[in-house]
Amino acid sequence: MDHNRTPLFDALRSHAKQNPVQFHIPGHKKGAGMDPEYREYIGQNILDIDLINIAPLDDLHQPVGVILEAQQLAADAFGADATYFSVQGTSTAIMAMIMSVCGHGDKIIIPRNVHKSILSAIIFTGARPVFLSPVRDTNLGIDHGVTTRSVRRALERHPDAAAVLVINPTYYGVCTNLKEIVDLVHEYDIPVLVDEAHGALIHFSDELPLSAMQAGADMAATSVHKLGGSMTQSSILNVRKGLVNTQRVQTILSLLTTTSTSYPLLASLDTARRQLAIRGKEIAERTVALAKSAREQVNRIPGLYSFGEELLGDEATYDYDPTKLAIHVRHLGITGYDAENWLREHYRLEVELSDMYNILCLITPGDDEESINILIEALNAMSDAYHSETNEIQEIVVKIPEIPHLALTPRDAFYGETELVPFKESAGRIIAEFIYVYPPGIPILLPGEVVSQENIDYIVDHLEVGLPVKGPEDRSVTNVKVIMEETAIS
Repeated sequence: MDHNRTPLFDALRSHAKQNPVQFHIPGHKKGAGMDPEYREYIGQNILDIDLINIAPLDDLHQPVGVILEAQQLAADAFGADATYFSVQGTSTAIMAMIMSVCGHGDKIIIPRNVHKSILSAIIFTGARPVFLSPVRDTNLGIDHGVTTRSVRRALERHPDAAAVLVINPTYYGVCTNLKEIVDLVHEYDIPVLVDEAHGALIHFSDELPLSAMQAGADMAATSVHKLGGSMTQSSILNVRKGLVNTQRVQTILSLLTTTSTSYPLLASLDTARRQLAIRGKEIAERTVALAKSAREQVNRIPGLYSFGEELLGDEATYDYDPTKLAIHVRHLGITGYDAENWLREHYRLEVELSDMYNILCLITPGDDEESINILIEALNAMSDAYHSETNEIQEIVVKIPEIPHLALTPRDAFYGETELVPFKESAGRIIAEFIYVYPPGIPILLPGEVVSQENIDYIVDHLEVGLPVKGPEDRSVTNVKVIMEETAIS
């Protein structure tokens, strides 16, 4: 295929150049009906291509023209049999992926440290999750991948599972032995779904881990906007034929997707694919080199540590993506949240996420030596500010709660009869809503699980240091919804 072509982007520009008289939505009509200050700020070009699914521009819900061509080019670039564009982020692509193969009562084998979009799909379908324990790094305070051993045990107990889902890479860039897991699961004729939200670049360089399609997975939801150069909220769903019905995937995506699809987002996927297909290897290698240089410099800063190849060697830490610069800060005597705020206040520098013990900085094709130098300067200054104040660093044993007992399916709990109780008094009750820290959006508790005192203590610790605990309808997490309990009649 000719990857210099951008069929959708070209069609949009060609249509805009004809300057047609528009009697269709959007009502701003090339910006004429829009607030002038906003129009001037964002520029005319994007307003000219903010269009709808008129015949010359194809329809994402049933593409037969330029969108179909753009998706076929993307499939070729990412090594898939079919690729579908998402203008609602990877969350919708993940939900479509699961809903394409799972129905009510079906089992799906998933790691416990999944994004909330996976659990949303489980609630929508009524599927029953079978949880795998990810390998926990008690030194860094994060979860890694799952082991092939744990997948094998799950399959032996649940050979009737409808799908196995794997995160690869994790938010922090750590990869499991994906090909080994795919080969094992395929022995049971079960499809492998991959949350590849943080792996848009990995397909394009031998210096990076295997992509889902290279490993033989059946579906992978990939956030092109995170690292691949498209606009926020634009993602793709890659599919391999065989164990997955591609027509059903299209149908499910159509059920979930707005009928007012964004053409600027679709065009950004078309052009991002062109750049990755033509220059992906060069771009990825340059980005990896910058990230490796940054990591070496971080590890020379007192009180800071960024893991690298020394972490590898286990099934769950089989490989890693060096462009995810995870920086451990607890030896400065501060939390990741403190570090994030300090960098914002003193250097106008924004990180991807902070947790109790780490911050995460993404090194992308948009970086250069200048941006890396600013980051290193800021981290050195932060080290000076805190390291000099601390006489003796108290070693902290990082404790992450065990996976709670799932007493009800997430769907039954989510739609069940509930009551509000004080969160600190909820131990032993079945929770009916999510509680998670976002980012990364990994639930600590999800509907249907029994709350333990350990869960309560862990969440309260996060709240007290100011980390963004989200999910409950009561945003202060003072009260939570739990399943109503029947009292005995005397």
